[in-house]
Amino acid sequence: MFEVISLSFAFVFGLVARRIGLPPMVGFLAAGFAIHAVGPDLGLPDGSGAIFDQIAHLGVLLLLFAVGLKLRLGQLAQPQVFGGALIHSAITTAIFSIGLVVVLRLDWSTALLLGVVLSFSSTVFSAKVLEAKRDIGAFYGRTAIGILIVQDIIALGVLALYSGQAPSPWALAVLAALPFLRPVLHWLLDVSGHDELLVVAGMLLAVVVGGAGFEAVGLGAEIGALVMGLLLSTHPRAKELSDALWGLKEIFLVGFFLQIGMSGLPGLQDLTIALVLLVFLPLKGALFFALLLIFGLRARTAFLSAANLTAYSEFSLIVTAAVLPGWLVPLALAVSFSFVVAAPFDRLADRIFTRLEPRLKRFELRRVHRDELPTDLGVASVLILGMGRTGTAAYDRIEETFATVGVDADTYRVGGHTAVGRNVLFADVEDTAFWRGLRMAHVECVILAMDSVEAKESAARALRTKGFNGPIIAHALYEDHVLRLKTAGATHIYQTMNQAGIGLADQASRAIAVDRAPADFIEV
Repeated sequence: MFEVISLSFAFVFGLVARRIGLPPMVGFLAAGFAIHAVGPDLGLPDGSGAIFDQIAHLGVLLLLFAVGLKLRLGQLAQPQVFGGALIHSAITTAIFSIGLVVVLRLDWSTALLLGVVLSFSSTVFSAKVLEAKRDIGAFYGRTAIGILIVQDIIALGVLALYSGQAPSPWALAVLAALPFLRPVLHWLLDVSGHDELLVVAGMLLAVVVGGAGFEAVGLGAEIGALVMGLLLSTHPRAKELSDALWGLKEIFLVGFFLQIGMSGLPGLQDLTIALVLLVFLPLKGALFFALLLIFGLRARTAFLSAANLTAYSEFSLIVTAAVLPGWLVPLALAVSFSFVVAAPFDRLADRIFTRLEPRLKRFELRRVHRDELPTDLGVASVLILGMGRTGTAAYDRIEETFATVGVDADTYRVGGHTAVGRNVLFADVEDTAFWRGLRMAHVECVILAMDSVEAKESAARALRTKGFNGPIIAHALYEDHVLRLKTAGATHIYQTMNQAGIGLADQASRAIAVDRAPADFIEV
């Protein structure tokens, strides 16, 4: 009975949230509160939601494992990541702690702990939003995820310090053994094939080896799952593994958001505290924006990263449940409210920055930024936007005939292409500054090979606004995407699955012709 009610509530509330322009996760949070409110009237026994504790835990582990698959270890060592996370945590902890002592008259010990947990940003929310926008590989996405990882490590340290659960003597041995474990993990992925065994292998590494293994030595299951993903991130089939786990991760994360909502109904005092904490939410984002500018990022990159890091963290609830259980309900409410506010803000971050760009760019430092945009495409006749599998295949085919240049927002992908001799530049095509400063006098044709249909629309409009009159070729997965891309300015649209079917039919026709040729020759 409980499972039936939970799934029904999750679907209805998630659908309503999507219809009003919010991510479904906001609806799942509301569904959790609704289930908690009406559960007794429906005859649900106390503790019936315990199953979601395990489901939510699995969802978080799989999400962090998937994030690790798309990262590189060197990312955490970048100044804007490590320095930005530490300085931000120190400043926000001090501000929140002093504010809690002055406003709520808390003792310094409690205020300091609450200040620490409120300084964290939500890994689950940020990763979900970046995945939905396909921006985990973008420079701003990698910067945000790197900062979140550093924050998560701080959170686990705080949890160990306040709960008295120090890492076991085996923890150091496990960390030292990680470089030697990588070849074993890569071999395991090689022998797992491409079917359901690959999914089982992913679950084994994320939940058992990473989650349970690291938890057994006091290092934290969440960090273990993330580390397993990092160790596999350089494997050629890392993306395939991430895609294979996508469905499981999504359904388990529904349980995570339901669990937050079912943590308890708030009273008036809880609601007041949550609303006060919500007022301080813009402070987190503004501080991230300022720090990232200081570390030499452009205004747009700093703004998008800060927007993605604004929500309060689910790790706040994990730490609070362990050491300050009396504060769990108001913090759960604050986390939920922060998701409701941050979701539309992050979705509209590009548009908001475009409106505020003249003002925000004044704060950029007068030096070359880490994410400086290219300004000249040289003598290239063909421009390919998006250098994943589709873009790379197009590049390799057309560069035999025409001078070609590729553009991609994934710094690691760009590095891989340039290392093998391809002419590929780093830039985010949804950045209006990229188009304003770009010189493309020799470009005769543009191929849109990005994954996101929104990114293709944005690029097509930007090209037409810039005055480009040549053909714009794009591929689309769905029929409704065709009209959107044509309206934006694309001239040739190819539905991926349709073209694959046509290609198979053409190949079959040629194969039949070859088989028949000898017989026809003999009859003649």
